Amino acid sequence: MPKGRAPGTGSAGAAIAISLVSLVFFDLMGLMIKRLSTDYSAAELSAYRNLFGMIPGVIVLWSSRSWHRAGRQLRVRQWGLICGRGLIVALAQLMFYLSLGLLPFASATTISYSGGLFMKAFAVILLRERVGPIRWTAVVVGFIGVIMVMGPGRETFTLASALPLAAAALYALTGVTARLIDEDVPSALVNLYSTGFAVIGSLAIALFLGGFSPVQSASDLVWIAAMGSSGGIAVLLLIISFRMTEQSNLAPFSFFGIPMAFVFGWVFFDEAPIEDLFPGALLIVFGGLLVVLRGRQRDIA
Repeated sequence: MPKGRAPGTGSAGAAIAISLVSLVFFDLMGLMIKRLSTDYSAAELSAYRNLFGMIPGVIVLWSSRSWHRAGRQLRVRQWGLICGRGLIVALAQLMFYLSLGLLPFASATTISYSGGLFMKAFAVILLRERVGPIRWTAVVVGFIGVIMVMGPGRETFTLASALPLAAAALYALTGVTARLIDEDVPSALVNLYSTGFAVIGSLAIALFLGGFSPVQSASDLVWIAAMGSSGGIAVLLLIISFRMTEQSNLAPFSFFGIPMAFVFGWVFFDEAPIEDLFPGALLIVFGGLLVVLRGRQRDIA
């Protein structure tokens, strides 16, 4: 949330609704990536996604009141940190988009929800946060759920299930390192610059891995544009919701993305990996919610 902007006191309900809509757009983006992955590489799709992601980044920055109040500053001090975050995002996208082409949609998405658990671990290492035994227990329970969804020892297990886990860790790293950036830099400006470096990183990865394939048809072009737009809209809605209320009010509702992903995977790809998802998915949700709720209790105390 940009410095100097307090969350709206009566806007929690609207913020939750907007965040849930953002989850739908994130899942729509994932569905389109899975469809396009049969003809285009994950690196290509990541580059297209980031190019479109610049649009909401500009919109959010221009609509940021704190940025206008600060004189529309564009200079930042921690270029290395902001650049690193963008490049990490590009690598995380590559891994997650690869997993969408190799795993059932719901399985890849569910494993990616371990990001909140990684964030707590990284906060201890990088931010020196103190975490008590209850929240450490919650993190361990959540990771047990992740391992159960990944399913080592099952016939359906593949090493590809490590891809969304690695992506979740990298996404979590970008979330934690955002708190190391100077507080007087508007969040919208950080987001725009990070997205810009993600464009550079994803383009470099795509070129290194073989370049770009010709777009095969007008229909594919529409799908690519829709994929990028869905991701951009999702990010825009998520930032709006974060500016309306505290993140701790939204975090519990983020887990609605797991049943959404299951329904979408079942409807669009005839995938129903119930035995792979449960009870592991429940442990991921339980661990994540316990981390959030325990953190809120400590804040209140």
